[in-house]
Order: sequence, then C-alpha cells, then structure tokens
Amino acid sequence: MTVQVIFGTRANRIGAAIGAIAFAALAAAPFWGGRDDLQLLSEIYAYVALASLWNLLAGYAGLVSVGQQAYVGLGAYTLFALAILFGISPLWAIPLAGLVAALVAIPVAFLVFRLRGHYFAIGTWIVAEVFRLLAAQLAVLGGGSGTSLPAAVVIAIAPTRQLRDFTLYWIALALVAAVLALIVLLLRSRYGLALKAMRDSELAASCSGVDVKRTKIIVYIVTALATAMLGALIFLQKLRISPDAAFSVNDWTAFVIFITVIGGIGRIEGPIVGTLVFFVLRQTLAELGTIYLLMLGAIAIVIMLAAPKGIWGLIAERLGWQLFPLERRVLIEERRA
Repeated sequence: MTVQVIFGTRANRIGAAIGAIAFAALAAAPFWGGRDDLQLLSEIYAYVALASLWNLLAGYAGLVSVGQQAYVGLGAYTLFALAILFGISPLWAIPLAGLVAALVAIPVAFLVFRLRGHYFAIGTWIVAEVFRLLAAQLAVLGGGSGTSLPAAVVIAIAPTRQLRDFTLYWIALALVAAVLALIVLLLRSRYGLALKAMRDSELAASCSGVDVKRTKIIVYIVTALATAMLGALIFLQKLRISPDAAFSVNDWTAFVIFITVIGGIGRIEGPIVGTLVFFVLRQTLAELGTIYLLMLGAIAIVIMLAAPKGIWGLIAERLGWQLFPLERRVLIEERRA
C-alpha cells in the first residue's frame, strides 16, 4: 500500500494554466495599454500584495495589526534616503528598503508581541504613529512637508518616461507575483500548518509542539520586509513623499482591511477578489466625496452580514472552487501481488 499526500487537483491545474495565460497578458500590458492603464494596474497589484500580506498576518497567524502602514512608510523613506543621501540606484533601494524594515521589525516584534488581542492591534498602530513622528523630524528629507525625488534620481531609473513607466510596472507585477508565491509556499510548508493551528488555538498549537512565539516573529518579519518593498515601489512611482501620505492609516491599513474582509479573510483568493471589488467601487463612487467612504462602510457591513466569510468564502462553499491548492489530499494506492 502506497500513501501519497498531494495538494493540487485537475481543477487546480486548469486554474494554474489560466493564471499563467493571465500573467502573460498582464506582462504584455505596456504594449497594449496606455500610461493611465499601467498606473491603475500597478496600484491594483500593490493593494493585492498589501492585502495578501495583511491576510497572512490576521487570517492565518491571527495577528490583527492596524499598523502595517509603519512598514509602508519605512520602506518609502528608506528608498528616498538611500537614493537622495547616498546616491544608491532607486531600483536597488527597493530590496534594501525591505532588508532595513526586516531588521527594524525584529525589536518591534519583541515589543508588540508582549500584547494580546485588541492591545496588540493598538500597539501596532502606536508604533506606526511613532514612525510617522520620527519621519516628520527628518529635515534632510523635508520634515513634515516631505520632499520629491531629484531629477537625476528619476533619470537613473530609466532615461525616458515611457521606459520608466514600463520598468516600474514590471517590477510591480513581479512583486505581487512573488508575494503570492511566497504565501502559497509558506502555507504549504510546516509553517503553514503551524499558523493554522495557532489561529485556532495558541494553547493547543503549543501543546502540539509548535513554537508559537518563533513562528509569529518569522511571519511578522517576512510581512514587514515585503510590505516595505511595496511601500518603496509605491512612492517611487509617486516621486514624492510626506509623513502623512507614507504613514496613512486610511490608505495603507483601513482600505487593506476592507479589501481582505469583503474578499474573504483566511483565503489567498480573498484579497484578489476584494481588491477588484474595491477598485470597481472606487472608480464608480469616488466622485461622491465623503459619501464614498460611508458607502464603502455600508457595503462592508452588508457583505459581512450576508457572507461572513467574504465573497470568495461564499463562492468556495457553494461551488468548491480553489484557485490556490493548499488543502492536503491523501491518496492511498494498494499494490497488487
């Protein structure tokens, strides 16, 4: 008798083929889309990646953070500092910003993990506010009013505006693909099992041999690294930075939580679906001003009441669809004599 553990099914393989075709079409977007299309797609990629990382923290590790804007802003300010003050290429500064954030996340993790529940959430927000106040004191980077990238730094990205747009677009696509691949690989590993066990019950996970504290720290640091790289790219595309914009709880945490909740928390597909819904709503309702935010809140309440597991959670329960194979299946084959 042979026992084999597999992840994918025939439906997953078909989904993977469709995903590969979609990725190829999106990679060719600079040749069929305009400048506005590339900027919109890049923004969608950024929110998919940010929501996926927050989903990894809250949906799988049970760490509900409302301060992830700390690492968006830290990554952005690190890129500006490296490019302006040290003359490092802004493209090389993107991964360096992630490494800096990962180092900063180590002491922050040991600090905030002393807190539990809503105290942890408040603690992460306080950390983000401390980062924002510190950034406002950096006179060399414009203080509270912020600064813009010099023309020489912008030209260092690529000699022409069109080539810069293409380069930054492809980096955004590569980053979202890397984030999704990293999350899938992580959740399919033994750390993925540990995360799900921790989410259900930290005490039970600990009794089963899971090093809860170590696993939390690893996930927190990985999330900080990737979030900082995304923040660096976002503000490299904007070419300007300020403390309020870089550490905005509304842009980089509230919207991200909204996306994850309506899409389906605890599912990889959730942030993707939630981001698409969010951008459709934003494109159609943004002209309404403050009413737009009220309508977003009302829509979130309706979806949570009608589908507590989110839009994709409802679809998955009704139709059994799964784009990313995470569930383990056991195949038992009996050998014939």
